Amino acid sequence: MDKRSHQERYNDGIKTRREVLGAEYVDKSMASVDDFNRPFVEMLNAFCWNDVWNRPGLPRKTRSMLNLAMLSVLGRSHELKLHINGALNNGLTKEEIREVFMQVAVYGGVPAAVESFRCAKEVFKERGV
Repeated sequence: MDKRSHQERYNDGIKTRREVLGAEYVDKSMASVDDFNRPFVEMLNAFCWNDVWNRPGLPRKTRSMLNLAMLSVLGRSHELKLHINGALNNGLTKEEIREVFMQVAVYGGVPAAVESFRCAKEVFKERGV
């Protein structure tokens, strides 16, 4: 576990989150932080986006592949689209994303893969990929 202060971990987490998901998305998301969700957002940025995403054990491309597979199987289309964008930002190709969803079809079910391919097509169209 990272021994730095919560604020340092939070700042590094925000930096990583911006690099993966894009500054525009993160800025919009952070603009909606209020007293109710602030503790969650602080945990998300320090723990998820720093303590996990910045661990040395896996490259970002691999972490993106894992996220795509897990979000696909869980049926979390909104988050999946966000992380398809992140996967492209982390250097995954359309072909690599396709292969993740092919794997999802076998181990997570064809309906999950169908929705994942649908989400990817939307993101690719939006990004002109």
